[in-house]
Amino acid sequence: MDEAPVKLGAMLYTLVDPNPGHEVAYNRWYERDHFYGGCMIGPGILAGARWVATREYKDLRFPADSGVAIPTDAGSYLATYWVQRGHEAEHFGWSSKQVFELYEAGRGFDERTHAHTALYTHQRAWGRDPDGVPVELALDHRFAGLVSVHVDRADGVKHAAFDEWFEDEGRALLLGTDSPIAIVCSWRPIIPRGSDGEAPMQLGSGPGTPQRSMQICFLDDAPKPHWDRFRAYAAAVDASGVARVTLAAPFLPTVPGTDRYTDQLW
Repeated sequence: MDEAPVKLGAMLYTLVDPNPGHEVAYNRWYERDHFYGGCMIGPGILAGARWVATREYKDLRFPADSGVAIPTDAGSYLATYWVQRGHEAEHFGWSSKQVFELYEAGRGFDERTHAHTALYTHQRAWGRDPDGVPVELALDHRFAGLVSVHVDRADGVKHAAFDEWFEDEGRALLLGTDSPIAIVCSWRPIIPRGSDGEAPMQLGSGPGTPQRSMQICFLDDAPKPHWDRFRAYAAAVDASGVARVTLAAPFLPTVPGTDRYTDQLW
């Protein structure tokens, strides 16, 4: 099959901290209930995965002042959900209603704080390998690491221009043949209108302005040994005049069914 008919359309990106003392309870509630009840059983969902930033990994984040995670080390657990192209409105309409129904049924978890929860539309994807993992399968592939790079584009610079800069100049910095990065995919935030995006809890910093873009990188190895590559890439972004990096954040995959990493968050 040369062209798969199932395409990635959008994403929910939700970065959350359990309140100190509730780490294990939060982890178990999320993976055993909310991961499924809040998203995965909904229409149009393709895949979901959870990631974690230990104290060691939070300390790698930059820049020191971020418009995404406030403060920069806010947010220990990241959940990412892929939504099928053409089913975005159906899924997000369902999930907006579902989260209220779950809380009304006593299936919420109050001892948590959202750092950044927003919806994004998928724009493009690049792969290191000629016949590598398709972006649609990235969450199911169980990559060894994820890095999200949030940028604010310069005034008047459209997202397509940032993607073009990446194609021409940035791609080689992240996707060289010796790189552990297998996929880079680009995203634009969905800016809520009116009551869209309401939830029974505060959702953190929000999607930012229409000048915000994000890239998600999937790695075959843990991000920490390769962090200098991301620092060099961010320096190139900042020097380009096209955009500036407002948060680069690395994560490890959680281990479902275990409490691994719950004692390493702070």
